[in-house]
Amino acid sequence: MSGTADGLGRLSLNQETIRQWSLPELVAGCVRAGVPGVGLWRAPVREYGVEAAARLVRDAGLTVTSLCRGGFFTASDPAERDRALADNRAAIEEAATLGTGTLVLVSGGLPAGSRDLRGARERIADALGELGPYAERCGVRLAIEPLHPMYAADRCVVSTLAQALALAERFPSGQVGVVVDTYHLWWDDTVAGQIARAGAGDRIAAFQLADWVTPLPEGVLLGRGQLGDGTVDLRWFREQVEAAGYDGPAEVEIFNPALWARDGAEVLAEVAERYRAHVL
Repeated sequence: MSGTADGLGRLSLNQETIRQWSLPELVAGCVRAGVPGVGLWRAPVREYGVEAAARLVRDAGLTVTSLCRGGFFTASDPAERDRALADNRAAIEEAATLGTGTLVLVSGGLPAGSRDLRGARERIADALGELGPYAERCGVRLAIEPLHPMYAADRCVVSTLAQALALAERFPSGQVGVVVDTYHLWWDDTVAGQIARAGAGDRIAAFQLADWVTPLPEGVLLGRGQLGDGTVDLRWFREQVEAAGYDGPAEVEIFNPALWARDGAEVLAEVAERYRAHVL
């Protein structure tokens, strides 16, 4: 997975990895470092202006590899569900404007007081059925991201790649795919077979990289590690997705306050160095 002489041809930097940078700083930093792709988040993009952000990235010669995030489909209240669908239609339109074909979905946790995992997952399927055709018309694929099981209660009832594929495979591959994220999937001893399954069905919409470090911080959401600092065999994951036919971007997405407190250019240089050392 090289693509250029320096090995960075498929590297993408997710915006949250260097949250301290503004969008123009992110774009300029990636251009200087020779990183060709960026993964963007809706809130800072909307603050900057979606069309202005699209021009900024396009004029710099960069590619938007994904937009995060849509989802949160599991509400049982009809009004909440309608709001979620409307928000996701807006997210699809934003992704199309930015020129990315991938909208990452965090599907949603259990509604307050509920223990019905099966019902929550069915509501995700219902939402995908409504949104998939619209996304396809816009040139965007909905990408279900399974999150580590520790997030199942409050953020995402889709915890494994098998569960994500069971949902995605109800719909055409051009409408719904999956995200292979090393941070969330490294622990699953069935993941090699599920990556192969995803590749065979043309379902791998995105490949994201972060490491798992312990002890986990309080709140765990901000505990992603810099590449090579933890227990994930990142190169193995890269080899698995390639063997499954995936040849798209490798997006580094790390939520870590220690990285956010550092100089952004220094962090990006370290990301590139670690990517070469631990992924390629």
